[in-house]
Amino acid sequence: MQFKAIRSVSELEALSKEWNSLLDKSASHVPFLRNDYLTSWFRNLGGGEWESGELFTVTAYGEDGSLVGIAPMFFTRNLDGKPSLMLLGSIEISDYLDVIAALEDLDPFIDGLLEFLERGDVPGWELLDWYNLLDSSPTLRALEKAANRRGCKFIQQPLQHCPFIPLPNDWENYLAGIDKKQRHEIRRKLRRADASETPVNWYIVDDESSLDDEIETLFALMETDPEKKQFLTQEMRAQMRAIIHTAFRNGWLQLAITTVDGKKAAAYLNFDYENRIWVYNSGFDPDYRDLSLGWVLLSYLIQWSIEHGRKEFDFMRGDEQYKYRFGGIDRRVVRATLSRSL
Repeated sequence: MQFKAIRSVSELEALSKEWNSLLDKSASHVPFLRNDYLTSWFRNLGGGEWESGELFTVTAYGEDGSLVGIAPMFFTRNLDGKPSLMLLGSIEISDYLDVIAALEDLDPFIDGLLEFLERGDVPGWELLDWYNLLDSSPTLRALEKAANRRGCKFIQQPLQHCPFIPLPNDWENYLAGIDKKQRHEIRRKLRRADASETPVNWYIVDDESSLDDEIETLFALMETDPEKKQFLTQEMRAQMRAIIHTAFRNGWLQLAITTVDGKKAAAYLNFDYENRIWVYNSGFDPDYRDLSLGWVLLSYLIQWSIEHGRKEFDFMRGDEQYKYRFGGIDRRVVRATLSRSL
C-alpha cells in the first residue's frame, strides 16, 4: 500500500466520490464516516468543541492505484492535553467513528498506517486517541495486534451504551417481541393520542424550502431541556444546521415533527441511512406532557421504519431507560488509545 496525508479541506472534498465509494465496502459503515459529514464537521471543529485542530487524514492506495484505506484524523491536544491524532468527528456529536477499509484490507492498512505515522513529516503526536468505535469493530483487534508487534501500549476503554432494535417485518411482531408491560404502554399511549380532542399528527420534512424553519422548530423544542439549551451554543447551532443540510442534500435526513392541533410539539432528528434509522436528537414541548409525545412519535417512527423495510433502529449513544423499554439490545462504544513507540 502507498500512503498519503491529506492536510487541506480542498483535498478532503476532492476525494469525496472515492471516499464514499470505499465507505460502501468498509468493515465499518456509519453516516458519521461520510466525506460530506466529516468535511462539515472539520470546518466547524465540532461546533466549537475543539479550539484548534490540524487536518491530518491518511489515505492508502493499492498497487492498481485504487483507494483502499482511510484514517480520517486531525492533530490536536486531547482532553488530557497530550499531542494526539484523533478521529475526525471526535467526540461529542459523532456517535460512531472508525477508519474506513474493507475487512480484508484492514490488518495491512492499520499496520502500514502505524509505520507511516513514524515518519518525520508527521505532526509530533504522542497518542492515537480514537473515540466512539463500536465494541464490535474489527479495527480494535487490528490496532491491538499492530501495537503489540511494535511494542506500543494499547488500551481499550468502554464508553457509552448504544442500544439498538433489530426490526422484524411486521409491527405486531415487533410488539410481540418486547416486554408485555411495555407493549401495553405503547398501545395505551398511541390510543390516547389517536383519541385526543386536539388532533395529533406527524410528518417527515421533505421540502427544502421549509428546512431552515423546521430546524429552528427543532432547536426551540430541544431548548426546553436545560442541558440541551446549554449544548446549543451559537457555534453548535451552526454545526447542527450544516449537518442537517448535508444530510438533506444527500438524501439521508429524517426530521420528524409531531403537531397537536397544528402546533409543533415534538421532533426527532434522525438519519435514514443504509437501511437503518439512526436516532440523533430530539425535543419536546412540556406543555403536552400528558400526551407522552416522545413515546408516541417514537412509536410512529418505528412503525414507519418497519413498513418501509428498514432493518434496524439505532438509538445510538445513551442508556436512557426508554430505549430498553422499546426493545433496545445493548452494546457500547469504546475509546482506543495507542502510545507512540519512541
